[in-house]
Amino acid sequence: MASSPLAERTIVVTGAARGVGAALARELARRGARVALIGHEKAALEAVAASLPGPALALEADVTDLSALEAAAATVRDRLGRPSAVVANAGIAEGGALLASDPAAWRRVIDVNLTGSAQTARAFLPDLLDTAGYLLQVASLASIGAAPLMSAYCASKAGVEAFAHSLRAEVAHRGVAVGIAYLNWTDTDMIRDADRYDVLRELRLHMPPPARRVYPVDVVAARLVRGMERRRTAVYAPAWLRLAQPIRPAMPSVVLRVARRELPRLEATGPVRYTGPLGAGGDADRAARPGS
Repeated sequence: MASSPLAERTIVVTGAARGVGAALARELARRGARVALIGHEKAALEAVAASLPGPALALEADVTDLSALEAAAATVRDRLGRPSAVVANAGIAEGGALLASDPAAWRRVIDVNLTGSAQTARAFLPDLLDTAGYLLQVASLASIGAAPLMSAYCASKAGVEAFAHSLRAEVAHRGVAVGIAYLNWTDTDMIRDADRYDVLRELRLHMPPPARRVYPVDVVAARLVRGMERRRTAVYAPAWLRLAQPIRPAMPSVVLRVARRELPRLEATGPVRYTGPLGAGGDADRAARPGS
């Protein structure tokens, strides 16, 4: 799509080995962008990069490692040019009751999702200041309404929303735009893995009909890229998710009511299992850390 404002621009996507990140890389390349893919699993990143129709670069880096991100930023600058947009997409999740969770794994979710987003911004912001660029922070419905048994993930996504709002106000006068992407359930290996656990699947299925649906990853990616083209401050995938914003003060009481009704019934069938890191991305993050 040569008419896209993203054509011939360098765009960075973290967490790009699979899922939303890989789908974003495909959609951005289809619109003519030069794409830098950052994450764990060099082979998977290279496979995604090789499948793209235009210039692409695969770089292995942990988003919590600032020095690795700064080295990646220098490589992107040298090989593809200064980025005009960066998507802070890398994220992991775990499920289960707080007392059943592994404290180190719980803390790692916060570190990757929240601290990793801040480190991504810190490493690439000098380039975005130079290009009057755009940072898209991937958040979630969990930023608006927290759910039980996902405390680390919900806390991290509420945190990245607040971080993006703060950063937007900090850099707007310097020409950099910051957007927040609010995603509902998306068909990734993380969500498919979560659905293997009865209690997590049942809690999702007891949400209102639009909110319980799992959306195709390519459809979600296309919507996010359209928001990037317009430098939106908020991008909702699906579009109806914007309707959750006006009612967010009521969300905790609604979630509480559902949890009080459904959790005793689900716990009666057996103990709620702790999931550990969810999906291949969670496994890759654990494998990349020595001693984990």
